[in-house]
Amino acid sequence: MTALTLSTAGAATLRADALVVGVAKGAKGPVVAPGAEAVDKAFDGKLAAVLETLGASGAEGEVTKLPAPSGLKAPVVLAVGLGRAPERDGAYDAEALRRAAGSAARALSGAKKAGFALPTESAEDAGAVAEGALLGAYAFTAYQGGEDKVAPKSAKSAKKSGPKQPLGEVALLGAKPRDKAFKAAADRAVAVAEEINRARDLINTPPNDLYPESFAAVATAAGKEHGVKVQVLDEKALVKGGYGGLIGVGQGSTHGPRLVKLAYTHPKAEKTLALVGKGITYDSGGISLKPAGHNETMKCDMSGAAAVFATVVAASRLGLRVNVTGWLALAENMPSGNATRPGDVLRMYSGKTVEVLNTDAEGRLVLADALTRASEEAPDAIVDVATLTGAMVVALGNRTFGVMANDDAFRTAVHETAEEVGEASWPMPLPDDLRKGMDSPTADIANIGERMGGGLVAGVFLREFVGEGIAWAHLDIAGPAFHEGAPYGYTPKGGTGSSVRTLVRLAERTAAGDLG
Repeated sequence: MTALTLSTAGAATLRADALVVGVAKGAKGPVVAPGAEAVDKAFDGKLAAVLETLGASGAEGEVTKLPAPSGLKAPVVLAVGLGRAPERDGAYDAEALRRAAGSAARALSGAKKAGFALPTESAEDAGAVAEGALLGAYAFTAYQGGEDKVAPKSAKSAKKSGPKQPLGEVALLGAKPRDKAFKAAADRAVAVAEEINRARDLINTPPNDLYPESFAAVATAAGKEHGVKVQVLDEKALVKGGYGGLIGVGQGSTHGPRLVKLAYTHPKAEKTLALVGKGITYDSGGISLKPAGHNETMKCDMSGAAAVFATVVAASRLGLRVNVTGWLALAENMPSGNATRPGDVLRMYSGKTVEVLNTDAEGRLVLADALTRASEEAPDAIVDVATLTGAMVVALGNRTFGVMANDDAFRTAVHETAEEVGEASWPMPLPDDLRKGMDSPTADIANIGERMGGGLVAGVFLREFVGEGIAWAHLDIAGPAFHEGAPYGYTPKGGTGSSVRTLVRLAERTAAGDLG
């Protein structure tokens, strides 16, 4: 994991592999951002002109490397674009700083240490730069760089070297290391980024190694390390407890389902936030098998559970004055002679019966059991997170998650929280008329309804299993949970850890009493 330090050194005297400075788009060309004064001085005040000559414009995410002049201890200066320069005396947006730091960290993979001289006028700025750099430095290399026992010796040496390692250390310059607010912002950034990266590791792990039992083992180990109480219900306990949704989805696999409860408690907490995560460790679609070309990334269908797991651990590491309970609904959805068939009826943990018309609409079944179980503890609010529907991707694209809720004020609060931390979200309705499409002649409800508005239909289904009087929100992260394109900003290829920052901030707001 990349280390973070608040350096007391100046940009000119810091010994590092590179210095990172910000450059913005000004009215008449690139503008050097605050924090880079010493670097600009080493260029005789002409850094902006040099960058413009090299074709730099200051556009967001643009990276330009150039050799450092005499007067700087670091051999390389890396200028990263911040986008449009703010109005006179205006501050840079936290998300712009986060993305710029992430782009710089990615560009410096293989380096041991880099000094980040980006704008850090406030503790919030410092936290954004730190968070972006730590997230941008992420790389999933667990399955790369192994020794080839068959290759010739020369090829073995090349293979053993493996891919470039992430940037080793981020030295934050100008961040006032003796200031309590700056120190707290840095500590928070480390805790949140490390847990997001832990979630990313889980999402990227192949399904032959990550299945319900092994996921539960990871959660148990993390709980012991960070003071989180963990309870795991295996197949026998789920059958005995009547968790028909989890059993029904998981019975087609040789890897049985699990329901994992993670509980972080604070002795002075006055509120409890329950989080429920969809944890389908691999989704083949079951008997309603997915078509060719739709299976390859289905290891990511546990991204919601990974996000919930990461959030609970982060809350514990930050010592938040709120009780946070996480429920990981873990199953592998596979076709076999034991698998649930279209037309089967499951009796859920709530007692309701569900006619399964499509076994590929399985996430809502495991979530339903977990939502009912979470409701039994009467939390102040419940938020579930799931890569639930392709319809939400059609509606909002690959970078925005949908927010639905049984309470308009709570939906607004969740949406605003996501926007505050830089995660794109959009409030979505739960039209009551969609419920009729799930009427079943055989059971209390069917697991699918109208094709149009499928993402909303799924939300309406889940609402049926939330306890009376409990504020509830549903985050459909099907779009942003797994990024298949080229990395950008602090977002890597593969698992992203989407919604963790939103959930952590939601827990902080709950602790502060900002959510009522």
